[in-house]
Amino acid sequence: MSELSVKHLLGIKYLNEKDIQLIFETADQFKEVINRSIKKVPSLRDITIANIFFENSTRTRLSFELAEKRLSADIVNFSAAQSSVKKGETLIDTVNNILSMKVDMVVMRHPNPGAGIFLSKHVKASIVNAGDGAHEHPTQALLDSYSIREKLGGVAGKNVVIVGDILHSRVALSNIFALKLQGANVKVCGPKTLIPKHIESLGVTVETDLRKALNWCDVANMLRIQNERMDISYFPTTREYTQQFGVNKKLLDSLDKEIVIMHPGPINRGVEITSDVADSKQSIILNQVENGVAIRMAVIYLLASKIK
Repeated sequence: MSELSVKHLLGIKYLNEKDIQLIFETADQFKEVINRSIKKVPSLRDITIANIFFENSTRTRLSFELAEKRLSADIVNFSAAQSSVKKGETLIDTVNNILSMKVDMVVMRHPNPGAGIFLSKHVKASIVNAGDGAHEHPTQALLDSYSIREKLGGVAGKNVVIVGDILHSRVALSNIFALKLQGANVKVCGPKTLIPKHIESLGVTVETDLRKALNWCDVANMLRIQNERMDISYFPTTREYTQQFGVNKKLLDSLDKEIVIMHPGPINRGVEITSDVADSKQSIILNQVENGVAIRMAVIYLLASKIK
């Protein structure tokens, strides 16, 4: 069996194209499992996984938990909001306590960029980064690319625009790495204040006119405004943002071609996209959610095979 070139999933930038293809092929098999009447396989019966979330998360945490249960792993859930972290316990203390319970893998979300990398150097368990600050969110980028592959037959050569708050988005960075690795053409679009300086060095182009960006692309990945990460105002009002960078059905229908609409969730309906766009036949948002479980099953399964 082929195996991943890495022991942890810390970010897309540590993967190669073969790794991505292996994850997708494995996810194809697990997608069949998810759609059977008995949705479980005994693959990881002897593996214990700790889900450690230092930031609130509903969709990602549920998706990981479901993936782990489908693989028959034992699960320890740990939410830092209700834990000793509030009493001043350090990241290493927390994890060492959990590892002393003989955990094989840690799925971690943390507000600090690089937390997963730091952890991987200090503990024996395999680490899966479920989002570290505004840095990376690798499983989201994998499920996004997988969803494009499923809808359009492949990622190479496709034109993908990422629209919105690029500056604060770990989804944007991981998506840029994943899409470029697979040979897609990538543009970013949003207010100048929300586009990082030097982003062109990642091989993407910047477009500040949404209509031009949408007419160019095959796929538009619409990001939400990360209000919780903003300490200053990056644009005058939400209404003005929506007028310039929001997608509604009228705009979608006026384009030269039919494009695919994606969103990593949660959606601010009426801000970055309207409900009639989110629920339209061009949207693959619910496919992304379903594919998230298959991709996370694939990642966990492939990393677990390196533990034994």
